[in-house]
Amino acid sequence: MLARLALAATLLPGVLATAQDPLAVAAGEVGGPGLAIRCAKAITSALEGPTVINHALVLVRDGQIEAVQPDREGAVPSDYHVRDVGDAWVIPGLVDLHSHIGGSFDINGPIYQANPGLRVSTAIIPENASLMRALAGGVTSALVIPGSATTVGGQGILIKTGVDNYAGMVIRDPGALKIAQADNPKRWGWGMGRLFLNWHIRDTLRRGLAYARRLRAHAEGRGPELPINPQFDVFVDLEAKHTQVATHTQVHQVVHASLRIIREEMGLDVYIDHGSFDGYLAAERAEALGVPAILGPRSICTQNKGRGIDCDGRFVGMASEYQQRGHSAIGFNTDAPVMPGEELSLQAAMGVHYGFDDSEMGTVRGLTIVPAIAAGIDHRVGSLEKGKDADLVVITGHPADPRSAVELVWIEGQLVYDAEAAERRAF
Repeated sequence: MLARLALAATLLPGVLATAQDPLAVAAGEVGGPGLAIRCAKAITSALEGPTVINHALVLVRDGQIEAVQPDREGAVPSDYHVRDVGDAWVIPGLVDLHSHIGGSFDINGPIYQANPGLRVSTAIIPENASLMRALAGGVTSALVIPGSATTVGGQGILIKTGVDNYAGMVIRDPGALKIAQADNPKRWGWGMGRLFLNWHIRDTLRRGLAYARRLRAHAEGRGPELPINPQFDVFVDLEAKHTQVATHTQVHQVVHASLRIIREEMGLDVYIDHGSFDGYLAAERAEALGVPAILGPRSICTQNKGRGIDCDGRFVGMASEYQQRGHSAIGFNTDAPVMPGEELSLQAAMGVHYGFDDSEMGTVRGLTIVPAIAAGIDHRVGSLEKGKDADLVVITGHPADPRSAVELVWIEGQLVYDAEAAERRAF
């Protein structure tokens, strides 16, 4: 633990200097003393129960959240280390479902148009500088996925950002199967168009699901043994609903195609990734199918009839348009390093600037519980609820207010970032 923090301090200004507060390092860790955080406001992001608790007390034990309650409701147990953060807020760690900054950036394999066997897990480098900057922005969980050079790009991995070893970083592998629609994979070769991309998607998904079902049949004594095919092993998890398809999709015709092929025809769990330009025209259909929309980093749509983009001649905010059309599961992403990972909260701020209604804290949910639900990891992260991982962010105000600053970050009860504990240096 001490070695990890010493190394991290050389990579990022503000990482904890252990000599200053050794008790804070251990508080909340498995087998260590408990941790009690007093704050002006706790934003739980829970789908049920209170969303905002004023003058709150957050209790952490053994790396998990023990309670989030009004401070007046009870005394702090004697073996808990107390951290009073004054007027600051405590929120859940942010979740970014579109990131490429997990390590070596060796995340593309554009030899074949469909490449479901490619694994981003081989490129992960713990505590790389980009991840540490994202951590400083409050991002504690991220889906690192292949790039969009091909239609079926490969397998992403869900990780914790501020952990010093690969095994400790992994939330789930595979974290998703990346599928890319529209313009990016069209550059793969001469003559590529949307019809051919859709053919590749259908062909790959049908073959992969057939392989997974035959493996299941053999396991249940209903079929012959099959040779292992690493290209299709991700479909075992997809068919069992243990992971999802993250579909890079944009322009409403392409969003409709993604919903039709992946959700309706193949029956797979999927979420919209980007959903850009006039993709919001598919919002009602996505809502009816239970498909979340994880939007960003493009925040607006402008008219471009030449590319088939119809914004009714307006300059509109995409998140606002999804919301106004009744979509209830709207999240935000950075596509880091397209936008820096530490600017995830800025994507939500841009949504509000261009019309997203935040009167019910939709931005906070869109940075936390909505992406956690979309990725199927809401049993561990995304809200401040008893039994979940103690991934906590102390911030000076609303996370969708660009003036707010992250002061402290805990991951699973370990203090991994402290903005005031080390000398600030240029990134």
